[in-house]
This record gives sequence, C-alpha cells and structure tokens, in this order.
Amino acid sequence: MDSHTQPADAGGGAGYRLFRRIVDARPEEIAALAWSWIYILAVFASYYVIRPIRDEIGVAGGIENLPWLFTATLLGMLAVNPPFAALVAKLPRNRFISITYRFFMANLVLFFLFLRGAGAEQSIWVGRVFFVWTSIFNLFVVSIFWALMVDLFNAEQGKRLFGFISAGATLGGIMGSSLTAALAQYMAPVYLLLASALLLEVAVFSVRRLSRLSEALTRDPAARGEKNVIGGGTLAGIAHAFKSPYLLGIAVYMLLYSITSTFLYFEQAAIIRDSFADRASRTAFFARIDLIVNVLTLASQIFLTERTLRALGVALTLTLVPALTAVGFGALAVAPTLAILVAFQVLRRAGNFAFARPTREVLFTVVPREDKYKTKNFIDTAVYRTGDQVGAWSYALFGFLGMGLTAIAFAAVPLSAAWLVNGWWLGRRQEALASRENASILNSPA
Repeated sequence: MDSHTQPADAGGGAGYRLFRRIVDARPEEIAALAWSWIYILAVFASYYVIRPIRDEIGVAGGIENLPWLFTATLLGMLAVNPPFAALVAKLPRNRFISITYRFFMANLVLFFLFLRGAGAEQSIWVGRVFFVWTSIFNLFVVSIFWALMVDLFNAEQGKRLFGFISAGATLGGIMGSSLTAALAQYMAPVYLLLASALLLEVAVFSVRRLSRLSEALTRDPAARGEKNVIGGGTLAGIAHAFKSPYLLGIAVYMLLYSITSTFLYFEQAAIIRDSFADRASRTAFFARIDLIVNVLTLASQIFLTERTLRALGVALTLTLVPALTAVGFGALAVAPTLAILVAFQVLRRAGNFAFARPTREVLFTVVPREDKYKTKNFIDTAVYRTGDQVGAWSYALFGFLGMGLTAIAFAAVPLSAAWLVNGWWLGRRQEALASRENASILNSPA
C-alpha cells in the first residue's frame, strides 16, 4: 500500500489502538475499510433518499395494485441479470461496476424529467414504473457492493470486518431518511432523485479507490494478477446456482428468509390493523419500530457481530435468526398480540442486519470469482424476490383455506426449522471450504 493511502497512526498509534478496540482491523486494511464504509454509506443513503417517494407512489397508485407491482419487480429482476452478467464477462471489475451504477444514475435523471413533466394520469403510470424500478435498484446496487467485498476480502477478513462494514449501511439508511425528511419540507420530492444520483457517484469513486487498494489485501500471490476480466457465460450465474449444492444451499437460505419475512409482514399487517384506529397512529408506530431497530442494529454491528462470528463460527451464527424466527412464530401462534409482534419484529430485523446478513456474505468468500458477481447477484435479487412471491401467494392461499393468524404462524415454525438446518449445513460447508483454501495458499510457492 502506498504511503499516502495509509493513515498516519495505522502502524500502531493511539488512534489506531483505540479503533482496534471496536474492530479487529490490520494496518494494511484500514484504508480499504474506510473506503468500503464510504461506499456502502453512499449506496444506502442513495436508496433511502428515494424510498419514501417509492412508498408514497405505491399507496397513491392503489394498494390493490401492489401484488402486480411485486410480480413486475420479479420479472424485472430476471430481465436485468443477463445484461449484468454480460458486463461481468467482458469488462474489468471497476468498469462493469461503474457502468452499472451510472446506468442507474441516468435512470434517476430520466425519472426526474418524466415525473416533472407528466400530467395527473401519466404520473400514475410513471410512478408505477418508478416503484418497480426502485425495488430492483435497491437489491441490485447492494448486491454489487457485497460482491466486491467478498472479492476483496477473504473468509477470515470477512468474519472480522463485515459486521463493522454493515454499520456503514445502517448509518447510510439513517442519513438518507433524515435527508429526505428535512428537505421534503422545502422542495418538491422529485428533486431528491438528483441527490440520490449524486450519492451513487460517490459510490463509483469509492469503487475506483478500492480497486487501487485491492493488491494489498490478498494473501494469495496467484490472485494478484487476477483482477481483470472475469469471463464466463451470460447465464452462468443462473446455471451455477442450480448445479452447485453449496450455491443452491445459499439460494435456499435466501428463499426461506424471504418467505418467512413475507409471512411476518402479513401477520404484522393484520395485528396492526386491529390494534390502531387511524393512519397517524400506525405511521407513528412504524417509525418507533424503525428507530429501535436502527439503534439496536448499529450497536450490534459495531460491538457484537465480529465477536459473535469469532466465538460461534459461521454455522452457529447462521442459525441464530432461523432459531429466533421459529420461536417467534411459535409465540405468535400461542398469543398473536402486539407486544409479542413488536419483540419478534425488532429482534428478527436487528438480528438479520447485524448477524445473518454479514455472515451470509462470508459464505461467498470461498466461491470462484465468477460466482461472486454473477451467481451472487442472481441469488440476492431474483431468488429474493421469488421468495416474496411465494410467501405472498402462500399466505393468500392459507387465507382462502380459512386458516387464521394462529394456524399460519404454526405453519411457519417447521419452515423456520428447515431454514435452521440449512444454515447449519451451509456454515459447516463454508468452514470446510475456507480451511481447504487456506491450506492451498500456505502450500503454494511464493
């Protein structure tokens, strides 16, 4: 690493020693960790700036249309994966990431122009397209970020650093939401689309800085000349997700998380509907839940994620949220009350952001580079949205069959148990692959 990219006290000064009490980062990792933080903070702030606009458009367009918008989102996810895979196959890493983000930036500018110039009837249709686009955008740009992280950092580094990096995402979400809440009082919300685009340019700049620092992060000498064109087929990511038992297991983990999340979303909707009489009370309730989740998540990511991963290992950490989900649905089945719902939602959401998500990213540190970008992107986007669809339509089917909140909650318990077993197997497999990779590096000639 060049001297001008190294913090002055990274070699062991007081500031670095104080920082090491929070995260176990090596001196050569500090600059990359800082740029990773800036990158994910900018990405999440960019999304959370426009998220309220998307949600308002979704309500204005008619709640009865939301299932169709979710279906359109899934189709959109399937449509954008092959073009992205083609970029991955033909261009160096920093080029295809920059092109992808600037494509989304151009989209934001176009939506700004369309929403400003559209009439009342046109605005509804432009808004629906924007709703679907935003639902694709948020998963896609975050998936690319984590793909770069698992390409830059190995499994051992991921266990130490991914929790702290995730804290940047939480702060980005808080910053983006606060920015929108503050500026929406003084300007038309549509202008916030331009602020979102500018934040994405910060992400692009961060990618370039990280690419320059990547050489110093790898322990494998054979990998240092590898950061060019990845190659492979356009549909390789989709094919590999079904051919590899390990990658298929990750897809199942994502699918079960998404299905159970949708079940809980509908359970929440029913309980909240019966607990509050007006929209203002419901909005205030959701805001308080979000605040509690963000505070608990941030504290856990900074102080607990790394320590938990190192103490429990990947396998046990991956089972924490599935186990909590099984217990939570069991509790809701016995007593579907507001108090149990709040405790379940807060602990599950914070647990996912603080433990399940960073640990799930560690799973990808031991797969080939092609799968880190292509297969990971397919799983993070299309498989995730497939889980939404399966969960939503399954819940509707249960309701059609006359099953109430208690019966549906009971039905989610064995699903959560299967998710737990899947997480345990994945973690054990990752640990075995990481050990094999470490042995290979140690035995390779310098």
